[in-house]
Amino acid sequence: MYSRVVRTRLSSISIAILAAVAIAGCQSTSPICCPTAFSSDSAVCCPPTAGDIAGVRAANDAFYAALNEMFVGNITPMEAVWSHESDVSQLGPMGGRIVGWDAVGKEWRREAALKLGGKVVAENMQVVAGPCMGYTVTEEVGENMTADGKPVEVRFRATNIFRKEQGGWKMVHHHTDLSAGLIGATGEVK
Repeated sequence: MYSRVVRTRLSSISIAILAAVAIAGCQSTSPICCPTAFSSDSAVCCPPTAGDIAGVRAANDAFYAALNEMFVGNITPMEAVWSHESDVSQLGPMGGRIVGWDAVGKEWRREAALKLGGKVVAENMQVVAGPCMGYTVTEEVGENMTADGKPVEVRFRATNIFRKEQGGWKMVHHHTDLSAGLIGATGEVK
C-alpha cells in the first residue's frame, strides 16, 4: 500500500514537471533532459541561447523605458512592449489583478493619464530565458510625483514574464509589490 501511494505521488510529480517543461517550450520527455523531483541531476531541459537571454533582457529594458514614457503620458511605447493576447496579466502597485490585453491596456492608458512623472529603473536584475518564454526578477527603484508635485519613493520587487511572439519578445505578465505611497498619493486602490 505504502509503495503504491509513493508511486502515485511520484507519478503525479513527474506529470506536473513534464507539463511545466512542455509549457515552457521543452518538448523532451527524456529522463536525462527532465529529471524527476527526487533526482540529483540538475540538467536544464532547454538551455537558453545567448539570443534568448539578450532578447528577454532587451524586452525588459524596453518595458522600463516604456514605463518612464507612460509616466509623462506617452502610452505608445507601453502598448508596443506588451502582447495583445487574452492571457496577459498584471498585478501592479495599486493592487488588484488585471487579465487580458483589453483590460491591461486600459489600465496602462488610465495610469498614463495620471502623468505621475518621475523615473523608475530596474536594478539587481536576474534573467531566466528559454526558447519560448523568459522572465526577469528585479527591483524597481525611483520616484513618481503626487498631484501637487511631491515625490513618492518607488522601491518594489518586480517579476516580468515575456513570451516570444511573431513580433519578438513581448510582455505577458508584470507583478510588483503594493505601494502604500502611490495609493496614498493617487487615492486609488484596486
